[in-house]
Amino acid sequence: MKSFKTTIIAATTTLVLISSCATDDPNRRAKTGAVVGAIAGGVIGNQTSSKNGKYAGAVIGGLTGAAVGNYMDKQQRKLEQQLASENRNKQIQITRIDEETLRLDVRSEASFAVNSAQINGSFLNSLTTMAEVIGEYDQTAVHVIGFTDSTGSQAYNQTLSQKRAASVAQHLSGNGVDQTRLRASGRGESAPVAPNNTAAGRSENRRVEVYLKSVVEGREDDAFRSPR
Repeated sequence: MKSFKTTIIAATTTLVLISSCATDDPNRRAKTGAVVGAIAGGVIGNQTSSKNGKYAGAVIGGLTGAAVGNYMDKQQRKLEQQLASENRNKQIQITRIDEETLRLDVRSEASFAVNSAQINGSFLNSLTTMAEVIGEYDQTAVHVIGFTDSTGSQAYNQTLSQKRAASVAQHLSGNGVDQTRLRASGRGESAPVAPNNTAAGRSENRRVEVYLKSVVEGREDDAFRSPR
């Protein structure tokens, strides 16, 4: 666990330094990609399956079937209460997908500057509040997935989406969410929710989605499989 934290801290520090470099550095994208790999590797490397084939996060323990709905209801109410301002401003929107799953949509305009994976300072308190609630309700797996619009190359968008997911996952893990619960990934421009031919549509497509999937007794591994 200690080595995981060290990897994240070192990789993030390097990423910040690279981000501050001149934009005309011809090797900047390659350098950034290497750092992203280190960050993603640190998060995902902590998720490898154990000798018995179970996901590492499954050690959390499971809810019984009858308790799942009530547990997720309580978590949803707490998130809605604590993030009421962000919800009103459409910075974070909370959606109940099904009895076992919640989704929090984080608008990139609130959380990141354009083409950046560094979380806006003004948004850190909101993510910290989110982390505190998620940390309290610890019988869920937490999937952080980054998305972009179609501006730029597919490779660049994939990298940016991964960096943003890793940044959010790192902040959650540093503020009350156990690392074994976290899964971070990027999907680039591959899953738009609106047309990319308008500014409004591109704005909707630039986002981070946080899925909370309840860990149910007897099928714990299901919670750690990526949504969709």
